Amino acid sequence: MDRRLVLEFVRVTEAAAIACSHLTGRGDNDGADARAVEAMRQAFDRVPVRGTVVIGEGERDEAPMLYIGERVGSENTDYPEVDIAVDPLEGTNLCAHGGPGALAVLAVAARGQLLNAPDTYMDKIATGPEGIGVVSLRKTPTENVRALAEVKGRRVSETTVVVLERDRHVGLVEELRGIGARVVLISDGDVAPAIATCLPDSGIDMVLGTGGAPEGVLAAAALHCMGGCFEGRLNYRNSGERERAIAMGLKDADKLLALSDLVRGEVIFVATGVTSGSLLRGVRRVGDRLHLQTLAMRSSTGTVRWVDTTVRADRFQM
Repeated sequence: MDRRLVLEFVRVTEAAAIACSHLTGRGDNDGADARAVEAMRQAFDRVPVRGTVVIGEGERDEAPMLYIGERVGSENTDYPEVDIAVDPLEGTNLCAHGGPGALAVLAVAARGQLLNAPDTYMDKIATGPEGIGVVSLRKTPTENVRALAEVKGRRVSETTVVVLERDRHVGLVEELRGIGARVVLISDGDVAPAIATCLPDSGIDMVLGTGGAPEGVLAAAALHCMGGCFEGRLNYRNSGERERAIAMGLKDADKLLALSDLVRGEVIFVATGVTSGSLLRGVRRVGDRLHLQTLAMRSSTGTVRWVDTTVRADRFQM
């Protein structure tokens, strides 16, 4: 893919971030998400690709825009065909309640190079490059933390694991604390901490637990660009979701998914901050300008860019 496409996709996530930022802290989850979706969908119309959404807002009868299978971009046959994974507002609750770390996110790869899976749950483990060949969902949480601590040359008590604060993770948290690991509980949004495992100064060593499968694919795309480690396994809520996964091309619906099963080849990953967090600053108004910060990456070169943008606030609906 042409490297110039990176800036085109930056504009897409920026549009979504600006649109939903106007509802930050207002308690309107659905409204914030709808604004992000609509703005992202409109922005895609200006991108010179022939795109298909493979990870999106759900099935066609559940989502009016950015649904799985929707065509976005251009119909010009001179433009490349790509698969697109999107989360127009990663951390809807964070945005609605003014919490830190909400993002507008997308990943783009050549046709057939992103996992096409139903909107279900996924068991996940994510670490930086040190975890490759060291951690795995085949191991227990205790084994994973001890192995990662050893390879990083530190004590278990110096190892930080991020876990979504959910009832299903009570036992996991007890086990991690029982061996002396540091546990950081987050209310929503596990893409940002997965990325942070590849940033040496983030203080985050591992993300572990069960979360959304779409977010898992997006996190895998980011770690693919950064040389990180990721494994996942789809965790279905019912038999219908499992059958849907098979119908979408996943021959072994219970397979332990390596990073290469989730994303392959050249990938572009882009995330724009909606609310300020440890990874990105959120949308801020200073005078008559809106200030944005975006993380943009390409797997082919390993390039990681931090893009700071200012735009005129009066050009966007408040």
